[in-house]
Amino acid sequence: MSQDESVGPLEESPGYVLKQAHAALRTAMEEALRPLGLTVAQYACLELLGQRPGLSSSELARGAFVTRQSMHVVLRGLQDRGMLTRPDQAEYGRALPTQLTPAGQEELRAASAAVRAVEQQMFSPLSAADQRRLRDDLAACAAAAASPTQTPES
Repeated sequence: MSQDESVGPLEESPGYVLKQAHAALRTAMEEALRPLGLTVAQYACLELLGQRPGLSSSELARGAFVTRQSMHVVLRGLQDRGMLTRPDQAEYGRALPTQLTPAGQEELRAASAAVRAVEQQMFSPLSAADQRRLRDDLAACAAAAASPTQTPES
């Protein structure tokens, strides 16, 4: 295996450093959300519904990066806590649009503030311009990974 075919030193691998950042962010979010009795997946569900009311379970699963089966468990838990409502039957098709209740909106405000504080801490070493650049660069990397037929330009 040639040097060009190996990852090389892990601390120099963008993928490894990205995974470290992801793990650190997830751990910090879990700690911030724990006092609210929320998991990261539950928070993601609330945030998605706060920004896009009426999403189906499948749409929520895709947006929260979990399986449909996992999202069903998340939705059931939030519904049992009175944070969201779902109709018993679909108005059309099979999708059950989900809405936040007032209690869910209140929980979302607290959770969003907790997560925002985590993000501010994590990105505090970067200027506002560097934060925008990082976000844009990561979005470009995610898009490139989703389209493996594209080749990088030299």
